[in-house]
Amino acid sequence: MELDMTKGSPFKLIMKFMVPLIIGNIFQQLYNMADTIIVGRYVGTGALAAVGSTGTIMFLIIGFMQGMTTGFTILTSQRFGSGDIEGLKKSVGNAAVLSIIVTVIGTFISVAGMDGLLKLMNTPPDIFQDAKDYITIICIGLVANILYNLLASILRAVGNSKVPLYFLVVAAILNVVLDLVFIIQFEMGVSGAAWATVVSQGISGVLCLIYIMKKVSILHIRKEDWKLDYYCVRNQLSIGIPMAVQFSITAIGTILVQSALNILGSVAVAAYTAAGKVEQFVTQPFLALGMTMATYCAQNTGINDIKRIRAGVLIANIMSAIYGVVIAFVVVFAMPHAIKLFIVDDAAMITEYAKTYIGITSVFFIPLGMIFIFRNVLQGCGYSFVPIMGGIVELASRAVLAVLAARLMSFTGVCFANAAAWITAGLYLWISYLYTMRKWERKQTIFQDNAV
Repeated sequence: MELDMTKGSPFKLIMKFMVPLIIGNIFQQLYNMADTIIVGRYVGTGALAAVGSTGTIMFLIIGFMQGMTTGFTILTSQRFGSGDIEGLKKSVGNAAVLSIIVTVIGTFISVAGMDGLLKLMNTPPDIFQDAKDYITIICIGLVANILYNLLASILRAVGNSKVPLYFLVVAAILNVVLDLVFIIQFEMGVSGAAWATVVSQGISGVLCLIYIMKKVSILHIRKEDWKLDYYCVRNQLSIGIPMAVQFSITAIGTILVQSALNILGSVAVAAYTAAGKVEQFVTQPFLALGMTMATYCAQNTGINDIKRIRAGVLIANIMSAIYGVVIAFVVVFAMPHAIKLFIVDDAAMITEYAKTYIGITSVFFIPLGMIFIFRNVLQGCGYSFVPIMGGIVELASRAVLAVLAARLMSFTGVCFANAAAWITAGLYLWISYLYTMRKWERKQTIFQDNAV
């Protein structure tokens, strides 16, 4: 089920690879939303706010880990594109060893520092303990999250985006079942939601491992492939660390926004959480398109085909813009109805907050799509520094608006913090992409002239 993206129609290849990713991402959001919906309806608005207040911390920690593991597999994708199967196996073995090291370190640091981080974020006292319980369990279960994401990234690196989807669907269904059992039957509260997430992610990771062992011979690594290779480690860390840092920079910006939001109280946090879940759900195609372009560009970088990369990027941006306009209209009209899924009390106030949030952010879906596309394109091509700078631009924009919103006690200001970050980072990454591609083309022209 491997897919070679260096030959054939870029549009057809992008669609073929992206559709399973969209479905998979939607299912992943569904089981994240299941936690939120079931907690909000069966435990209460306070519990919903507690889970929501940890969302940015989850993004910081899990995003860092995912960025690292995804970066480790860029080399795998490039070697698959160039036909270097021996090198591919070595890159997989090294990625596994590095991921184990990162998991141990990340779990220890995140659990040890959680209490201080929640206090630093101005987490409201009435939801502090629930928030701490939820996010601590998620951190303890990082091994499950990383197992799935590493193996899914490896499969996608060789063009297989369908199998990770299948196992993600299994995890989504299992997560909902466990949510209902742990929260309603066993009355475990927010802790039940966290354990349901960890268990379902762990099972999806184990299923990916079994599939690779039984079905994907090119990913069968030998004893010698587990030995760290200097070139592999240098390459994987040079991409993985910047990708992880880029995620972290973005997450720090969202933490600043969450800190400003927490000052407004648990009702505002609950509304922001519910509306944010809806926004994350409808913007999953942007994320899937970005992930697709990372693999597409990495494989074509392996054969040094700049024209093909440019053609694919143009197609991706057209697709993103069309979807961004359409979904903006849909989500604005649907929000008053969607919010009812999450809440049973404080409905009127929460609905008004949620409508404000989605009314502002939906206008800026096009630059959000640009961020996902150009960030992943540059990373797939091996340019890891530029996306970090894009993250810094995004952080600066969010920070300015978040600080202002906190001083003004303005929910509208909090919402505009995300919009400002999307505009500035989207434009920066677009300009950086144009500059990088032109520079790459000049080098290629000089090399060809010298060869003649």
